[in-house]
Amino acid sequence: MKTTQKLYEGKAKILYATEDPQVLIAHFKDDATAFNAQKRGTIVDKGRINCAISTHLFQLLEANGLATHWIDTPSDREMQVKAVKILPLEVVVRNIAAGSLCRETGIALGTPLQPPLVEFYYKNDDLGDPLLTPDRLRLLNVATPEQIHQLTQLAQQVNHILQDFFEQCDITLVDFKLEFGLDQQQTLLLADEISPDTCRLWNQAEADTSRRILDKDRFRKDLGEVETAYQTVLARVVAQSSKF
Repeated sequence: MKTTQKLYEGKAKILYATEDPQVLIAHFKDDATAFNAQKRGTIVDKGRINCAISTHLFQLLEANGLATHWIDTPSDREMQVKAVKILPLEVVVRNIAAGSLCRETGIALGTPLQPPLVEFYYKNDDLGDPLLTPDRLRLLNVATPEQIHQLTQLAQQVNHILQDFFEQCDITLVDFKLEFGLDQQQTLLLADEISPDTCRLWNQAEADTSRRILDKDRFRKDLGEVETAYQTVLARVVAQSSKF
């Protein structure tokens, strides 16, 4: 479908309008950012890899009855998606303690979390995407109580499906971030992307705590071999997807 104009450019993607107002084109970039865009760089071929991984995972979720914004992937860096109004919330699901949870609570890295933790962060770069309590969610009124309940349930369902899938890829799904939007019918759809940019993924075949990392933490922490890690995830996702 032909694009007509650029609507928005974010850290990882550019959104273009099409001839159909209900359909957009998401172009995946190679740009990489961390620490609220304080660190910037490029991960070679990241756009192509993340577009492919997201496509496979959106298809997996759709096959399991979860509605997403994905329509089609017409090229290796472009995804055709349903136009949605993104809720200003990042929904984070944590299966294992890592990242900010460890820094802010003192919980040891690698501690299993049972049941998984579902958290809401205010999607606002100027404020540093702060963690929201239930009272703050209500105060900000960025989503209705019914939507918050639905988002929690959807995030748990996504987690169950992705955990099982990545386990079969010999990858541990440590935690991940989801974004949701409302379509024209006010239906909540999973949006954005699911990739090594938005997930913490550990290689189960690697015991070393640095070498096992297969996600953007390699970029954040200057661990090197970032492209290799992303390519490893893609290869395993494609191989596992081909079995279905």
